[in-house]
Parts: sequence; C-alpha cells; structure tokens
Amino acid sequence: MQVVSGWVTQSFPRPTHTLLRFAALPLEGLLSAGISSLVSSVSFSDGDKKRKLKEKGTLETNIVQSTKLATLKLYSKELEAEFGPFDDWVSTYELFRGKANEEEGASDERFVGKFKGRFCLYKMTKDEVEEWEDTADMGDIKVNRGVPDNGKVQVLIRVYIVSASNLHPSDPDGKSDPYIVLRLGKNEIKDRDNYIPKQLNPVFGSSFEMQASFPQESLLSVVIYDYDMVGGDDLIGETRIDLENRFYSRHRATCGLPTEYSLDGYNAWRDCLKPSELLSKRCRDNGLEEPKFAPGRITVAGKVFGGKTLFMIEDEPLESYEHLSLKILHRWSEIPVVGCKLVPEHIETRTLFNKARPGMDQGQVRMWVDMFPMDSPHPGPSVDISPRKPKGYELRIIIWNTEDVILEDSNFLTGQQSSDIYVKGWLKGLEADRQETDVHYNSLTGEGNFNWRFVFPFCYLPAEKTVVVSKREHIFSLDKTEQKLPAILSLQVWDFETLSSDDFLGTLELDLHGFPRGTKTAKSCKVDMLTEGTDRISIFQQKRSRGWWPFTKAGELTGKVEAEFHLVTGEEAEKNPAGKARKEPEPLPKPNRPDTSFSWFVNPFKCFFHLVWRSYKKYIIIALVLLIVMLFLALLFYTLPSAISQRIVNG
Repeated sequence: MQVVSGWVTQSFPRPTHTLLRFAALPLEGLLSAGISSLVSSVSFSDGDKKRKLKEKGTLETNIVQSTKLATLKLYSKELEAEFGPFDDWVSTYELFRGKANEEEGASDERFVGKFKGRFCLYKMTKDEVEEWEDTADMGDIKVNRGVPDNGKVQVLIRVYIVSASNLHPSDPDGKSDPYIVLRLGKNEIKDRDNYIPKQLNPVFGSSFEMQASFPQESLLSVVIYDYDMVGGDDLIGETRIDLENRFYSRHRATCGLPTEYSLDGYNAWRDCLKPSELLSKRCRDNGLEEPKFAPGRITVAGKVFGGKTLFMIEDEPLESYEHLSLKILHRWSEIPVVGCKLVPEHIETRTLFNKARPGMDQGQVRMWVDMFPMDSPHPGPSVDISPRKPKGYELRIIIWNTEDVILEDSNFLTGQQSSDIYVKGWLKGLEADRQETDVHYNSLTGEGNFNWRFVFPFCYLPAEKTVVVSKREHIFSLDKTEQKLPAILSLQVWDFETLSSDDFLGTLELDLHGFPRGTKTAKSCKVDMLTEGTDRISIFQQKRSRGWWPFTKAGELTGKVEAEFHLVTGEEAEKNPAGKARKEPEPLPKPNRPDTSFSWFVNPFKCFFHLVWRSYKKYIIIALVLLIVMLFLALLFYTLPSAISQRIVNG
C-alpha cells in the first residue's frame, strides 16, 4: 500500500484563508525543485574584538582572533538563486479560474491565488499499514514528521533596505525621487517623507519592523515609488518575497549566521538564541541527539568538531562554547543525512519589476529580512544601517610666497619682462567657494609675496574618503542633490591683466589623501616630485604641512609656491576661528614687497619714476637741456630780426 500525506496552505486574494491537512490516494511521482548559483563575499568590517559584558547574571566573552574579521555575504541575485526557492518543505502552485471559452482573458486576469502543498510517496509494509490505521484518526501520522504545524504563527519581521541601483527614471530630467513602501498582508509602511531627491542609485539605509501572522500574511512586497509634489506618485518597481517559505526552510533563512560571535559592536549577535542554543534546537528538530559539549570539542551526530573553548580574560579562565557552536552551524552541511547549507549573514540583490513594463528590469534593491517567532526571546534592537553622516572640516591654506613664476608681460618702454602674479584656490566640487590672493604687481624675477589665507569649509566622509557636496542643480530645483567627490585641492597661478582677460600661468592639483611632501627650499622644488613613487602624506593624518610645490603647464615647470596647510574639524574651527586673507582672528602680516610692486594704471607717476626715470635718467636730463637750448635758440632767432630792425629805425 502506498499513501501520501502533506501540509497545505491555501491563500486567495479575497479575504478568505483556509488551512487544510490532507491524505490522498497513491501518486506516481515526487515533486521537487531547486536552483543554485555561485556568489561572492565581501568584507564589511574591522575593529576591536575583545569585550566583556554581563548578561543574565553570567559573564560572557566577545573574543575573536585578531586576524579574523566579521564578513558579510553580498549576493548579486535573490537569496533564492543561491538556496533554491526554499521549497524543501512545501511547493507553491498558482491557481487560475477556468476558461468559459477560448476568447476569455489572459492568465493574469484569471489568477485567483496560490496553493502550497507537498506530496510524498512512501512504500509501507503490512505492519506499517496496521499502525497507520491505528494512528491516522489521532493525527499522529508518521509521514507528518518534519512538516510544520499548520497553526497560526506570530512572527516579528525586520526589513533592512540598504540601497537601490539603476532605477528606471520617472522624471523628465532623467532622474527619480525614490522612496520605499512595504506591504505585508493588511499592513503597509510608506516612507514617503524620506524620499531621496534626484537619484537613480539611492542609499536608503532604512530598517522597518512589523508583525505578521503566518500563513495569512506571508507575501512581503517591497515597492519603490517616485515622489511627485503634484499628482500621484509613479511606481518604479517592486519585488515580492514569500516569507513563509523562508521561515520554515531547513536552510534557516530567518536570520543569517554571522561569521563571528560578538555581543556588541558592529557585529553584535542579533538572533533570539545563542549559537549553542541554536545548535541544540537544530539537533532536536532533525531527530538527533543533543550535542555533547566537552572542553575543546563538541560532538554532533557522532561527528567531533574541535576548537577553542577556553579563553583568558584579565588572566582569568572563562569557558565558552558559543564560538565553536557557531563554527559547527556554518559547517552543518557536513552532518550526515540531515546536513544542509545554512543561510549566512548576507545582503541580497533583488530585481524590481513593473507590470506596466512586463519582463523589463526596473532596477535592483539591496536588502535583507530577519524573522523572529514571537514566542521566542526578544531579539533586541534592530541594526542601525543608516547612512554615515559627513563630518565638518575646515582646510586652512596660507600662500606665503612664489618663486620662478614665468614672466608673461613685456614693458612697452623698456622691454623688460614681468608678471602681475596672483594665486587662485578651490576644492573640487566647491568651485563656487573659489578664493584668490591679492596681486603682486610687476614681479621682475617671478617672485611673489602674499601672506594670504584661504579658508575652505567642507563636509567629508572619512570611511569613503570623499567630499560630500550638496547643492541645487538650478534655481528652480526644490531639493538639493548630493554628490560624493574625491578630496582634491586645486591651486593656480595667474598673470593679472587690466584691459584684457588674465593669463593662466600654471596649476597644482593635490589629492589631500596622498600628495607629495613639500620641499624645504624653492631650489629643491622640481616637477618630478609630483610623479608616483615619491614620499606622500595625507593631510587627514598629518593635519599640518608646509613646503614648496611646483606649478606646471603642459608638463613644464612654470613656477613654485610656498604654502602651509592646516586641517581642523568643524568643532575646532568654531573654538579657534581664523580669518580669510589677512583679517582677524589670527591676522597675517602684510608682505614685504619691493617698491616696484604697484599697478601702473592706478599709479602712473610712480610707474614713470620706477620704470622710466630710474633707467633713463641721464638721457632724460640731456634731452631736457637740449630742449631748453633749442627753445632759447628758437626764441633768439625768432626775436633777433625784429630787434635789429627796431634798432635801425630808432638809430
């Protein structure tokens, strides 16, 4: 005799839910399905691993070898692509309303719900048939072992939405203002107020918590909408997750297993049960003997796993089996018969779809879901995955002097070469805060004296090593868009022109994370110090630096600048402010410039004295004497005839 037994959940779009336990006639096959794929892992963390906490009256240790870091699996596809559709305990079948005629609508219009069931075929002996007949009416059926109870289960759901990428643009400008909506049964969470403006690759860093009752509320919908101030919001895409399948799967897709056991910090244990308790529960659920704990080893199903269980904390021995238990859970696939791969701590990447564009990828969302039975101990607070907030910094740059700046101007009287030198500076992405020194006029040797301070406040993410710039794209933009740019400082030297545009002489670009150390003298400052392989420093580590750096144009040396860099945090800048240019607080002295440093347009007489009189004084005096003599002779010859005539007439 052959019998079939199973567990069924029937769920329809209408507010009707029915739970059925069934026995059926013999079948000729066994249903099964599964897919698998390879994924890569990435490391997310570093930090201290030794801590000491008191929990439930006992002292626990948080110890991991210093060479090991807690890692997190980043799946490039859905979690089901790695572990299959989690149908190891039940299969899902779609139900459709029958056609009255061939012209009736498409299958989407006839869809009425899903049927969950599992059909298993067993061959029974005569004794087992008699036992079946005795126990069938009592509900204690042998083939039901391992099948979850069909009663309602209250579950705490935590959904973590990390980010989205490659979203389909919904606005005319080719951007979107995405926000998150979660739907689970009759529950809906709409995070419309926290939309992210003008982004197709938003970082949400949001976590949501809700309660669900399985099997009635088991389908989670993660929906991304585009925020619109006028009219209805546009659907970008959605993805759906069958939480019930995950909850009952033998792969334990309820809460991922961390690689290391920690009680606090970035990798704090967030499950309801400790690793040793999870290991014992897993053995009971699979009909195995309780694990046997002994110093240095744990025995599970006759297999011995060795590892460190004794730790020294402040010269006191402390025995803990949690680390070794977690190691066994990660190796659960090695357990005979009942072994399988358990879901690790992870982030899955799910594809978004939109019914209006069937079959077309609308973007991806990176997320994970934790589930905890309500009858288990409370798991504690949710993980804070909110995006890092940029820190305020202020970069102070003092331009002291320049040397060997190329001379662009030629005096129309003397032909002498000179330049009217000044320096510009700004941080990449903050060109609106461009600052420049005053002008050192008539530099005859390329030397410029400034004693001028630039002050650049900016927001910075140390972990990502980027400057965060928030600004409106145009005057009609309602929201500011955020950009992350490398921390690059640009300094340029220019030649000032009064009646035409200024002449560009050279530039210097410094990556604040790694720029060449300045030389002590201008003579030792050369172009090759900007090449790779030279000694480099980070202003974020060193905080202060002073020296000489070269200006270049088309790869050629066009000048040198003596500068001093000082980086302070926003708090330090408020406590100890510094004025721009030479102003207070912390004023700078005026530079000691030569007498020739002036503007001929503003001071024409001074220009004549320094540029003409000093060079041509002898010739000017001779010319004046000759001019006077010539005037005397001209007057003489002009008045002499009339004087002679007058003398003759009067004579």
